[in-house]
Amino acid sequence: QVSLAESGGGLVQAGASLRLSCAASGGTFNKVAIGWFRRTPGKEREMISCIASIDGSTDYADAVKGRFAVSSDSTNNTVWLQMNNLKPDDTAVYSCAAEMGIGAWCLMDMDYWGKGTLVTVSS
Repeated sequence: QVSLAESGGGLVQAGASLRLSCAASGGTFNKVAIGWFRRTPGKEREMISCIASIDGSTDYADAVKGRFAVSSDSTNNTVWLQMNNLKPDDTAVYSCAAEMGIGAWCLMDMDYWGKGTLVTVSS
């Protein structure tokens, strides 16, 4: 059973940085796409980044381009989201999710989801 566990959230001031981790277990992750999503009350879930294990390709939402960077380590099945120059609008619960299989890419409906970690950015 695939399991995803996020960590690294917290309370920071605007302009600070945080690095979130997504640890995957219980499966084979050489053909997988890992997405980072965020959700705030009253808003729809937003996909903010995606990374594909097969070729390392990445993509970002416009709201975080130039500030966030996603990376992965295949040896320990971990994906990181480095978040720099955080803004109050970045406050949300951040979740990672996995889409399995050859050619996998991030969708709003992924195969597996973590429980999320809260990021709060104060002004």
